[in-house]
Amino acid sequence: MKIKQKTAYGKLLKRYKRFLADVELEADGTQITAHCPDPGSMLTVAQPGRRVLLAQYSDSGRKLPYGLELIRGGRCWIGVHPGRANAIVSEALIEQRIPELAGYAEHRGEAYFESEAAADLEAGPRTRFDFLLSAGARRAKDCFLEVKSVTMMRRGEYAFPDSVTLRGQRHLRALIAAKRAGYRAVLLFLVQRSDGRCLRLAEDIDPEYARLAAEALRAGVEFLVYGTRIRVGQETLSISLREGRIDFVRPRAKTAKTAKAKPFGQGAGRGSQSGG
Repeated sequence: MKIKQKTAYGKLLKRYKRFLADVELEADGTQITAHCPDPGSMLTVAQPGRRVLLAQYSDSGRKLPYGLELIRGGRCWIGVHPGRANAIVSEALIEQRIPELAGYAEHRGEAYFESEAAADLEAGPRTRFDFLLSAGARRAKDCFLEVKSVTMMRRGEYAFPDSVTLRGQRHLRALIAAKRAGYRAVLLFLVQRSDGRCLRLAEDIDPEYARLAAEALRAGVEFLVYGTRIRVGQETLSISLREGRIDFVRPRAKTAKTAKAKPFGQGAGRGSQSGG
């Protein structure tokens, strides 16, 4: 996927109020305020002093003409625009580059699943997933697919979520309901960096999400983890799905509900690192 906007480099000064970041431009030292598209805590990512790549928007009607796209973390760039995740996965589905999801007749974005069973699981009677993959010659069942963007890393391992994600919890409950209703249900974590070895759920940050993930795995929901390939040229930026799965560390099985941690910021109900 190619990012068509002009780009500019800078140094991150601070990120605040969830959607704002102050940046010093490399070109002339000007300090600007950029839009930060990631509503999560951005733990281990948004440290002041790091180099960033900004998209420069041509739309004169925008309040903030710059937006954060990448943050440099050690030896790699980190994609911090979770909204890009769905476009990256959609491109990979079209090109049949995810073997576990190949063979479907077509895929449709923003597909709704409606079920009284989902309501019983506290997911609500109607849930919007990122994709619905329609059954084809090689696939007997329709498949609901949800995508989550991952940026956090701890001790050499990718981690999700970076804050309590009530939206992510609802998606897990709905995926369980979809599986029980006869659909194939898949959760795909898209890691937007390349310096880790596996993905582990951050059970200390959102224990309820980890508990639901363990329940989903027992119910037959499939978990996939893929990385991205980020290419930064002199005047170009492209992000694509990296071939080859990343190992997923299964969460510890839990039967009793654990105490809920406090959500990041004041936006209760928002997904912290969601691609949709």
